[in-house]
Amino acid sequence: MYFGRVVGSVWCTVKNPGLTGCRMLVVQPLTPELRNTGKPLICTDCTGAGAGELVYWVRGKEASFPFRPQEPPVDTTVVGIVDEVHVQRALPDQAQHPAQAPAKLPAPVHRKSPRKS
Repeated sequence: MYFGRVVGSVWCTVKNPGLTGCRMLVVQPLTPELRNTGKPLICTDCTGAGAGELVYWVRGKEASFPFRPQEPPVDTTVVGIVDEVHVQRALPDQAQHPAQAPAKLPAPVHRKSPRKS
């Protein structure tokens, strides 16, 4: 699974019949620290996510599983809306010398996804 933020939606009048009824969103991939990484991509949506929401998405064959018994021709799908993220990252020296604890760890990243009103 991957983090992303919904940055738009896609409307198609002509599409594969297997995509009928599937919402499609533009998602910007994010790092665990919620920084942009990579290019925006198109994901189908099974959660009802909206613009600006923090989501997690899957890629590959698993992307069609939320739509069973149909199997639409998709390779990325938003499968969850994220409420909060807590990340504790190690200092670079700690990764090289795990036996030596650093004097001070970096503060954990704690971000909340904006709520719809």
